[in-house]
Order: sequence, then structure tokens, then C-alpha cells
Amino acid sequence: MTEQLEQGYCINFCQKLGDSQVETIRRIQTAFGDDVMSITQIKEWYNRFKDGRTTVESEPPSGRPSTWRNDQVIAKVKAVVMRDRCVTIREIAGDVGISTFSAHSIVTEDLAMKRVAAKLVPKLLTSEQKQLRVEVSQDMLDSTNSDPDFMNTIITGYDSWVYGYSLTFKCCLVLKRRV
Repeated sequence: MTEQLEQGYCINFCQKLGDSQVETIRRIQTAFGDDVMSITQIKEWYNRFKDGRTTVESEPPSGRPSTWRNDQVIAKVKAVVMRDRCVTIREIAGDVGISTFSAHSIVTEDLAMKRVAAKLVPKLLTSEQKQLRVEVSQDMLDSTNSDPDFMNTIITGYDSWVYGYSLTFKCCLVLKRRV
């Protein structure tokens, strides 16, 4: 890196003296030997200095800033998702002003959410949610065991299959519910 800076200063010096590109290339190759930058790079630096560039240091990269994934942006994305869970990644990106890749990355990694049935939901359930699911499932199983017609009282809008495994009978039960 320091050799490249040194060569940049030398190219700038040669250009200010009025040397041509060919003379500058020859001088840089003579001065730096095997550690010289390529002829194409020397020409590019020479033209930059000729066009008015004054510094040898690298310019900051153009494009989107590298701070797209900070606490403020994550909070904005979370606010958009909580306002409407049916929002698309493209809509989130447009509202917040980030790329779709960035929006998807924030939603999946930072907010730990995934898309389920067109809604963004948390990937991990809390212990209370897990316990509630166990209790509801146990209630449904107890109701089915005590009253065989219990499943006929359930109204659903979808055709769904429910699989259950009974340890006492060691068989798999398949129940089909239809409206």
C-alpha cells in the first residue's frame, strides 16, 4: 500500500514536470523495478492527475453507505412490519429507503421473522406460546378421546389433514376435517 502511494506521488510529480505518459512509465519502472504497478494503472493515475486530481489517497467508494444496517434502520423496518404484517419485502425497502436484499436481511436475521401465509411472523416461539400450544393440543386430544363426535363440531374453512400418534395403540391416526 505504501509503495502504491509512493508511486502515486512520483506519477503526480512527473506529470507536473510535463513528462509524457511514456516517459512517466519508464521512470516509474526504473525507480521501482519489480514492485512497479501495471502500465494500465500508471496511465490511469497519470490521466487523473492531468484532469486535476490533487491527492494520492483513495477516494471514498460511491454508492450506498455501509451503515445501512444500524439500529435506526432496523427500528424503521420493525415499525413498518408491526404496522402491517402483510407488507412485502419490496414495500419495506421502498418505505425505509434501502435495497430489497438489505430489507430481507434485516427481517430474517435481525428481527428473526419469516413469511408464513403472506404474513411476517417471529421464527421462534416464546416459552409461553409453546406451553399454550401444548395445552390446546392436549385439550383437543382429551376432547376427541372422550367424545368421538367432537371433531365433527369443529368448523374450518380449509381442507386439512391432522396426523396423530397414539403411544398406547402404536398406530397413526389420520383425521380429515371438511366443511
